[in-house]
Amino acid sequence: MEKPLTIREAYLQASSFLSTTRNTQDVQHVCRLLLEHVLEMDRSELLLSWQEPFPMERMEALQQALQRKAEGVPVQYITGEQEFFGFTFRVSPAVLIPRPETELLVERVQYWGRRLSDRLGKHSLKTADIGTGSGIIPITLALLEPDWQFYAVDLSPDALGMASQNAELHHVRDKLEFIEGDLLQPLLERQVDIDILISNPPYIPSTDVLELQPEVKDYEPLLALDGGADGLRCYRELIEGAGQLGRPPHIIGFETGAGQAADVADMLRAAGNWDRVEIVKDLAEIERHVIGLGNEWAL
Repeated sequence: MEKPLTIREAYLQASSFLSTTRNTQDVQHVCRLLLEHVLEMDRSELLLSWQEPFPMERMEALQQALQRKAEGVPVQYITGEQEFFGFTFRVSPAVLIPRPETELLVERVQYWGRRLSDRLGKHSLKTADIGTGSGIIPITLALLEPDWQFYAVDLSPDALGMASQNAELHHVRDKLEFIEGDLLQPLLERQVDIDILISNPPYIPSTDVLELQPEVKDYEPLLALDGGADGLRCYRELIEGAGQLGRPPHIIGFETGAGQAADVADMLRAAGNWDRVEIVKDLAEIERHVIGLGNEWAL
């Protein structure tokens, strides 16, 4: 009688298969994620079950997941989730896959937001995330700062649907108002007062989109990637629009593409509403985030 395959052996076979394909980086990590997904286990459960027989009723699901990965589908779209800031978020091809560098933007906005709260003497800061996608930024901040209130704006109704699911998942749905619309337009129509404006907008120059890795250009939403001719279109519109709100936001936080931070910082200074501007490097020492602080308060 043939000895049943163990989970460890299934992992080794999966790793061997994906190692022969072009479309997988970090094969061992990807295989672990796929096994966790197919077996409905977390990392600890998987390791504790390493020598247990692989349940053969799950083999077809594993093979299908491996085939999709071999074709280039991002592993996050196969498993339907991605971790961000220690929280698990649902993702689909309707939204960009959250990147770890965005965690630094959340940290910096939270830092300045707390200082703003102390300065203004109010706890409930109104915060708008433009191009919210899966909702990782406002939902994470809502978990960290439960007194804040959030507008989450996106042009894609499918993205807003995913963000709403994530808000429900993390029990912060009452903290967020989801609004469909283009950049700041829906907030301009309401002439709302925003304390903090955040955006990780599309910033890839149009001519560069086709040069992206296949996992990105073939599967992630083009709407969330293409930033116009020079990649800076959304920043220009956001900075101009922010100055036309009921009052300019006290804090603006942007994520930018490599080589764009200095240009975006110059735009903020030139607008005249944000006197102090800082650039934050990511863990790869790339200037990644730009924070504008209103000139009406000295920090």
